[in-house]
Amino acid sequence: MERILIIDDSAVQARFLKSILDQDYDVTAINTAEEGLEQAKNGAYSLILLDVIMPGMDGFELLKRLQEEVLLQRTPVILITSLSDIEHEEQGLTLGAVDYITKPFHPVIVRARVNTHIKLYQYRTQIEREATVDQLTGVPNRRRYDAVSGKRWQDAIRLGVPFSICMFDIDKFKVYNDTFGHPAGDKVISAVAGAASSMLRRGTDFFARYGGEEFVALILGGDAKSDFEHMQRVRQAVEDLHIPHNPEVFQWVSISIGGITVRPKLGDVYSNYLKMADTMLYDAKRFGRNQVVWTSDKMEQWREK
Repeated sequence: MERILIIDDSAVQARFLKSILDQDYDVTAINTAEEGLEQAKNGAYSLILLDVIMPGMDGFELLKRLQEEVLLQRTPVILITSLSDIEHEEQGLTLGAVDYITKPFHPVIVRARVNTHIKLYQYRTQIEREATVDQLTGVPNRRRYDAVSGKRWQDAIRLGVPFSICMFDIDKFKVYNDTFGHPAGDKVISAVAGAASSMLRRGTDFFARYGGEEFVALILGGDAKSDFEHMQRVRQAVEDLHIPHNPEVFQWVSISIGGITVRPKLGDVYSNYLKMADTMLYDAKRFGRNQVVWTSDKMEQWREK
């Protein structure tokens, strides 16, 4: 059920609005702008109904504050007011409101406008989700990875915790494609993504398709040795799928993994460590593939075989 937040200093009007909508939506009503702002930050709402005239911080100022919050910039806001002149309507729409509802309320109009903007929000959310999901595998795509990696890196710096970057590659994938054809190759990419992502579902894990037959994983807060050992289990999970490879190269489809664990500091550049993880992947291939090669910023190194 979609969630709606009502911010109106009149408890009577807020309850009336809630009664119009709460049969179809999960509705929360707040009676001060300050509490409404905090509630909006802490809750995942699909729509905010905001009264313009409130003591202290008015609706226009609160709307500005909402728009300044990155997580709330996508949340549509409908302004509620008895002000029907064009100047105030223009001001609200310029600040980012998607619509106006004027007092006194007409339940049919309220439901119609709310339903319209809820549907628009759902449609936009679906489009955005599809734009960041790899259509073949269902895991996050490169675009999503680009957005997440920088934030996770900054989180590690802020929290002072270790950060691991892992690069994956399907072994001898070109040979597989040449042997079995591209449709079969697509199935292998999807199967590998499914096996790896099923092993990387902790709250601190992020897994994405990097491109072609390559994948990337980010782990926040784990130490180098434990992350290396976890990647060994991921590698084994892929081999245990027992997908036949070209027998001239390997019995089963497998992956090579290279990784690095670092405790980043202000001034450290993420891309430099990504290159080091890629170097570890290159070493895993050079040493015979189907293995994990790992390093840390303390120059400790681990090799699976």
